[in-house]
Amino acid sequence: MALVAGVDSSTQSCKVVVRDAATGALVRTGRAAHPDGTEVHPDRWWDALQSAVADAGGLDDVDAVSVGGQQHGMVALGDDGQVLRPALLWNDTRSAAAAADLVAERGAQAWADDVGVVPVASFTVSKLRWLRDAEPDVAARVAAVCLPHDWLTWRLAGGGPGGSAGLDALVTDRGDASGTGYFSAATGQYRRDLLEAGLGHDAALPRVLGPAESGGAVAVDLARRGALLGPGSGDNAAAALGVGAGPGDVVVSIGTSGVVSGISDVAANDPSGVVAGFADATGRFLPLVCTLNAARVLDATARLLGVDHDGLARLALQAPTGADGLVLVPYLEGERTPNLPDATGSLHGLTLTSTTPAHLARAAFEGLFCGLAAGIDALVEQGVDVRRVVLVGGAAASPATQAIAPAVLGCPVVVPAPSEYVADGAARQAAWVLAGGDEPPAWQLQGEQTVTAEAAPQVRERYAVAAAKVVDRL
Repeated sequence: MALVAGVDSSTQSCKVVVRDAATGALVRTGRAAHPDGTEVHPDRWWDALQSAVADAGGLDDVDAVSVGGQQHGMVALGDDGQVLRPALLWNDTRSAAAAADLVAERGAQAWADDVGVVPVASFTVSKLRWLRDAEPDVAARVAAVCLPHDWLTWRLAGGGPGGSAGLDALVTDRGDASGTGYFSAATGQYRRDLLEAGLGHDAALPRVLGPAESGGAVAVDLARRGALLGPGSGDNAAAALGVGAGPGDVVVSIGTSGVVSGISDVAANDPSGVVAGFADATGRFLPLVCTLNAARVLDATARLLGVDHDGLARLALQAPTGADGLVLVPYLEGERTPNLPDATGSLHGLTLTSTTPAHLARAAFEGLFCGLAAGIDALVEQGVDVRRVVLVGGAAASPATQAIAPAVLGCPVVVPAPSEYVADGAARQAAWVLAGGDEPPAWQLQGEQTVTAEAAPQVRERYAVAAAKVVDRL
C-alpha cells in the first residue's frame, strides 16, 4: 500500500495527514500550533511542521508529500537563502495604504485585466510595496520572494542557508501564485513589471509547476528521503481539491477568514476587486471572495457571552430567525471584502426585546453568513455556475451553523464529514503526482450530509442596510 502525506500550514496551526494513495483512506494524523500574530518568522512554521510530523508518527513510510499553506504571506529571502525578516501574513493590514497606492498608480481595471486581481492589503504585491516603503534597506537585499507553502516545500527539498538546494529550486503552483498580484491565472505567466512595482526591483520567483508535476524529492530527514514532492498549493485551492469540488460547486469555508470560492473554466476579471481571479489546483480557475472576519467573530461573541462554542450555538438557536431585527456587522478586524481595513464592528437594531445573549449569538451567526452570501452573489455576477454549496471549516459542524447557513444563503447546503480539508487536498495532490494522469485520484468522501432551512431573505435585507451605514461613516 503506497502512502502519501498532505500538510496544511495554516494561520493558526500545522496539520499533517497520511492517507492511502489509492483510496484516500486516512491512516494517521498530527498537528502543532503556530504562534499568534500577523507576522511570523518562517522558522516557526518549520518547527511546527517537525512537531506535527512527529505527532503523526513520522513520514518515513510515505512515497510522496505535498504542502498546502496560507495564501499571500510574504517570505523575503536574501541571496544566501536566509529569511530577511518575519513574514507578513495575509491578515496583516499594514499594507492597506500600499495596496491603495498600487491601484491608484495603474487603475483597478488594468490590474484586473493583467492578473485577475485588484491589490488589497492581503496580497503579496501590496506587502512588498509596504516593505519597499517602510523598510527600504531590507527590500534592497531581497533576492527571492516566495509564499509560505513554497518555502516549506523548498525546505523539504533541502533549501535554506547551508542546504543542498539553492534559490533556483523554489517551486510553486498556479493556485498559490495567482494570489500574489504579479501572476496571471489566465496566461499562466508572472508579470515581473508588477513585482517590480511592489518591491522596487526584480527578484527570483518560484518556478510554477503543473498540477501533477513533481517539485523534486525530499532531501531532509523530516520525511523519507527520495519521496516525491508535489507542487503544493494555497489553502483555498487545496481545500477545494480536498472536498472534491468541481465545476458548479461553490465552497464556503469558515476559518480564520471566510472564503467563498467556485470552480470555473473561465478566469474571473472583476475590477471592483471583490472577486479575486485565482487559479485552482487542477488547471481550472478558482474565482474567490474572502472576508477577514469569520470564525473569530464566533470566538469573540462566545468570549463576550462567557460560553463555549456549544453554548453559543445553543443560545443562537433560542432566538428567532432575524434576531428580532438585531444585526451584527462583524468587521472586528477591519474587512477585506468589502475593502474596509479601518472599519470596526457594529450592532444595529438593538431594542429591549433583542437585548439578550440569545439574540446576540444569533446575530453573530447571521452577520457572518450575510457576508458570505454576498460573496456567492459576486461569483454569480462573474459567471460562476452555482449548483450546490459545500460548507467546510471548523464551524461547519455547529448545529447553529447548519440551521442558519441555508436560511441566509437561501439554498440547501452540503456539509462533508469534518476533516482537515487543506491537508487532505495536499495529500490527494501528492497521490496524483505519484500516479500521474490528467485528473487527481477519485477518492470518495464519506459522511456527507445535506441540510436545509426555509429561506430568510429579510435577514440579508436588514444586514445590507446596516452594512451601508458602516461604509457611510468611514
